[in-house]
Amino acid sequence: MIQSTMNKIKNRKLKLMSRNFQTKLIFCICCLGLGNSLMAQQEPMYSQYMFNMIQINPAYAGNRGTNQLTGLYRNQWLGLEGAPTTMSLSWDIRSHYSNVGYGLQLYKDQLGIETTTGFQSYYSYKIQFEKSNLAFGLSVGVLNYRANLTDVETFTGGDPSFAENVNNMLPTAGFGMLYATENWYAGFSMPALLNSKIYTENFKIELNKYNHYFLTAGYIFGISEAVKLKPSFLMKAVKGSPFQFDLNVNAWIQNNFGVGVSYRIGDALVSMFELQVTPEFGIGYAYDYTLTNIKTFSKGTHELMLRYEFGNKRNQKVLSPRYY
Repeated sequence: MIQSTMNKIKNRKLKLMSRNFQTKLIFCICCLGLGNSLMAQQEPMYSQYMFNMIQINPAYAGNRGTNQLTGLYRNQWLGLEGAPTTMSLSWDIRSHYSNVGYGLQLYKDQLGIETTTGFQSYYSYKIQFEKSNLAFGLSVGVLNYRANLTDVETFTGGDPSFAENVNNMLPTAGFGMLYATENWYAGFSMPALLNSKIYTENFKIELNKYNHYFLTAGYIFGISEAVKLKPSFLMKAVKGSPFQFDLNVNAWIQNNFGVGVSYRIGDALVSMFELQVTPEFGIGYAYDYTLTNIKTFSKGTHELMLRYEFGNKRNQKVLSPRYY
């Protein structure tokens, strides 16, 4: 009986230590910086960006040539208290006879004590060549950044640095380019151009201190009439950090079912699928298996995507933008 009681006490202590460590870990992720300067959370991460690339490049607005609505929910590092969650709802359109595309997006991104909600608008213009096109895109918007500093349990208690919360509205802007043919594409973008600063009595908080540069490319292989294979990659560069690579392979079967795998070098292995339930409605899912030390506390990452294309007809020709 005594031994059983001691074991229960020990297990409770271990759980408490683990929870305290998780809280400190998330706080460190939220507040990367030294002294009185903090660097807030950077660009949100998506595993299924290749199915809705307006998230990372404004030039993709209207790229699929349809009127579509896309919702995405991402629950990162499941089981880790305060881990990132991301929700977004985007709409974009371009008629078949127009070179102009438009888009709108609402999003909410939360990490620990940080919450960013925002609205983004997109504009793209496509220059048509004989067998290819070049699109330029711009995005502008506004975000609300909140940091609940008073929720932080400090070691000493009563730390004046955490005596007030942060709640600010800030402008946003982005730029992108996309060159596309029937079988391959390449894109470059800077989705967050503005370096915004928030000053409080004790801190200077910087959002997007360094620009993020994204480079994407992919190729469509026709394996057979029924199967299309698309290898692709995403490279992200940020000053002061090593290059980050996503290597992806997706296969489409009968234009209705897609399955793929991604390797985010040094970070995660991702499996995903997309199902075109009806000509108008599609659903996608991705699971990230974490490769870093966070996997000790995390059960992986789940991401769900829903897409609806208005006015799609069952006999409408499926164009290559479906694949990117």
